[in-house]
Amino acid sequence: MIELRELKQRDELLEVQQLEQLVWDMAPIPLHQTMTAVKHGGLIIGAYSQQQLVGFSYGFAGYTEGEAYLCSHMLGIHPEFRSQKIGERLKEYQRKVALEKGYHRIIWTYDPLESRNAYLNLTKLRGICSTYIENCYGEMEDGLNKGLPSDRFEIHWYIDTPHISTEPTRNERDAVSLGSISWEEDHPMFYPTGEVMDAPVYTLPIPKDFQSLKQQNPELAYAWRIQTRAVFQELFAKGYCATELVQGQDENRYLFVKQSMLSLGGTPL
Repeated sequence: MIELRELKQRDELLEVQQLEQLVWDMAPIPLHQTMTAVKHGGLIIGAYSQQQLVGFSYGFAGYTEGEAYLCSHMLGIHPEFRSQKIGERLKEYQRKVALEKGYHRIIWTYDPLESRNAYLNLTKLRGICSTYIENCYGEMEDGLNKGLPSDRFEIHWYIDTPHISTEPTRNERDAVSLGSISWEEDHPMFYPTGEVMDAPVYTLPIPKDFQSLKQQNPELAYAWRIQTRAVFQELFAKGYCATELVQGQDENRYLFVKQSMLSLGGTPL
């Protein structure tokens, strides 16, 4: 059984540091920083299994253009406890506590070629993205990110709007594909197709397991990064946003629609 709770005490935050080190194989966030953050609008949620910390989410207060929001900076799951929907439960609990604290929006980033994260962030949680950040964190040396530009999608999660309670659109029949995958020597090759005009829905494929591709063929993983970057940026520049990841047998596909079609309560992205 997994227990979720907000973390504020020093010994709890020390546990978070240890799990951070295990998940990313890099130096954890300093304790003085996380302790200060949770005292001033930040939020750390822990997931426990029989008193063992097996997952956490960490966010701090952000502010821009007159609005305070929560920057959800990290979400980590112990390797032995993955694929048990702990990440989804952490985010839902984060939303609950964030609403209690007065937040209306939560923002975070993720690698747009990571299917698992995309499915959680867009399809399950109903976040949206219209911002692409090239090499967001510079060159990273941890085990998950080493060797590629740290490009990121910036997710905006409007936690008190109609959009997050609506079912995914699944309107792929009207969609125009902007890319295809061809398999060569058991590796997925990306081929861009078409251009962004004014279709109601666009789709774009991404690998089902980008981490494996990075390990097996770093050059091909780099090609995926550069080629898809250009398409993502063109879509966002023309007013589209990513709203869903549809999982298929051989590939996963993003869906993009005009932001003006979404029920975001009049809140600008």
